[in-house]
Amino acid sequence: MNKAQLVEAIADKLGGRQQAAEAVDAVLDAIVRATVAGDRVSVTGFGSFEKVDRPARYARNPQTGERVRVKKTSVPRFRAGQGFKDLVSGSKKLPRGGEVAVKKAPKGSLTGGAAATVKKAAAKKTTKAAAKKVTAKKAAPTKRTAAAKKTTAKKTTAKKTTAAAAKKTAAKKTTAKKATAKKAPAKKATAKKAPAKKSTARTTTAKKATARKR
Repeated sequence: MNKAQLVEAIADKLGGRQQAAEAVDAVLDAIVRATVAGDRVSVTGFGSFEKVDRPARYARNPQTGERVRVKKTSVPRFRAGQGFKDLVSGSKKLPRGGEVAVKKAPKGSLTGGAAATVKKAAAKKTTKAAAKKVTAKKAAPTKRTAAAKKTTAKKTTAKKTTAAAAKKTAAKKTTAKKATAKKAPAKKATAKKAPAKKSTARTTTAKKATARKR
């Protein structure tokens, strides 16, 4: 059976030849890509595909018998499953045409089984931890900015209080200067009145002198 015959064999089950060809191509492509990447492709009841590394070795040419150096290489290998072996050997009867020859996969194997669930849980934990770290890093700058705002607010209030105190002191100085300026003319007036007393004293002495002469 070649690929075309395989497509014809499953066309009725998949609803047409085109759908069957696409399904076969997709399955084979997935198996090849996984095997090349070094993964082991295992199908329950059918077998497994895996990549095997062969070290460098010496071999003989079957035609000439000469010893030939063979380089290190990797080859694909298929190992048939026990159910496949039993059907081929005849220890088990092949099911009828309507039934599936390969056993159905057990529950959980199609989603990866217990190991896959454990890996998914671990991945979720790591993602949650990473998200917490990111949120903590984001929260720290906000706290710092709030503290910086508080300090700047304190500085501005201190500046305002100092400016108000400076204005009050300047107002006091100006009022004191005005008061002293107002008081100064009164002193000058009293000083001017003093010479009047001297003139009166002179008149009294003149009167006394005239009286004595008489």
